[in-house]
Amino acid sequence: MKLFIYTVIFLALVIIGYSTTVLNFDALLKGDSGTAVIVIVGGLCLIILMGILLTSRSIAEKHKS
Repeated sequence: MKLFIYTVIFLALVIIGYSTTVLNFDALLKGDSGTAVIVIVGGLCLIILMGILLTSRSIAEKHKS
């Protein structure tokens, strides 16, 4: 499960990296740039959720033993 979580985090970072190349800082919320902002925010949310999942799984393992 840890490998899956780290893979998802890595893919989210790759998608965020690609989306930053699409950004147009002159018109940040128009067209493709607006979509890129939404993708970046979604990717950051995914990374936060995966971090919470990793933390909760480690707490659960410590609680069992």
